[in-house]
Amino acid sequence: METGTAERGAREFDVVLFGATGFVGELTARHLAAHAPDGCRWALAGRGRDKLAALRARLAADHPAAADVPLVTADAADAGSLAKLAARSRVVASTVGPYIRYGTRLVAACAEAGTDYLDLSGEPEFVDLMYLRHHSRAKETGARLVHACGFDSVPHDLGVRFTVEQLPENVPLSVDGFVRSNAMISGGTLASTLLAFARADRMARTAKARRAADPHPAHRVIRTPTGTVRHDDELGVWAVPLPTLDPQIVGRSAAALERYGPVFTYRHHAAVKRLPVVAGGLACAGGLFAAAQLPALRRFLSARLAPGEGPDEARRARSWFSARFVGRGGGRRVVTEVAGGDPGYDETAKMLAEAALCLAHDDLPPTAGQVTTAVAMGEALTARLVRAGLEFRVLEDSPE
Repeated sequence: METGTAERGAREFDVVLFGATGFVGELTARHLAAHAPDGCRWALAGRGRDKLAALRARLAADHPAAADVPLVTADAADAGSLAKLAARSRVVASTVGPYIRYGTRLVAACAEAGTDYLDLSGEPEFVDLMYLRHHSRAKETGARLVHACGFDSVPHDLGVRFTVEQLPENVPLSVDGFVRSNAMISGGTLASTLLAFARADRMARTAKARRAADPHPAHRVIRTPTGTVRHDDELGVWAVPLPTLDPQIVGRSAAALERYGPVFTYRHHAAVKRLPVVAGGLACAGGLFAAAQLPALRRFLSARLAPGEGPDEARRARSWFSARFVGRGGGRRVVTEVAGGDPGYDETAKMLAEAALCLAHDDLPPTAGQVTTAVAMGEALTARLVRAGLEFRVLEDSPE
């Protein structure tokens, strides 16, 4: 039975932040405390009530109104507590990863309850598995399941959408993305990467099943090739293919939105200035993959930067990212950029919080099931992020 809009609107909470006491969770809670609109009914959720209460006290020291934020106890391993949480909420945003280990029950609860769900997952296997298990039920109940609502993959998904909007309609389009940053990798990203490497065979099988269950539209061509290392003379950088979740998310947005044209191609790269850095990065990635196959070594590496830990405020203040996109089609060439501060922590928390508020409060196109940020929120979330300090800008627009 479908869950109606009126029923969801009558629920106790507009937004619940699950995993609020972790490192990114607290940063997200701080953004909500500072920016949630008057009348927004939001709550902090996690396993330990004492930790939640301590977090609320820290928030209230800077934002007195946060002293009244409700606390909800729920455990990622307890399906019953998650079902109760989902039933009380219009939107649940989760920072509890790696999601393939700790996130499956919450997605199931939200899909069943017709509750909108967001996370920070950059895990392809998890995203594909959740589609296979819960997309159909979420469409029936009206739930929107939106994965990858942090640096994976908001700047790339919304950045490509922004780029496409600068190009002519109804013509073949191509976009190349180039990512640069000086930031530290997050503990959650490291743990998810190591786990994905260790589960490479299962990830491939799940991806194959997803492609069979969710093919691209027959009347359009959507391509996200990996490509090879090459020098991009226009930007003056080495383009190193990134086998992350981001191209998959962009491809799903392109498949769902006709605006991306009859033929759409996206390639995703790290932009590296110096060739020795390219060689070092490839060697490091190969070493991580090899290490991930050995459980003891995988645990050792993950412990060096555990999920829930992160750099101090001074280090984050020095961090930045730039995602630059070169789009071509219909005789036009455009270069756009999405840029901001520390991607793995500060900006990721901002993206998750604003996405949750967007789902809860903005006038959005009707969607349900597993959807991307570009499909579910698109222009509304882009506008929110610009107001929150991220840059979306056109750098060049010229004839091809």
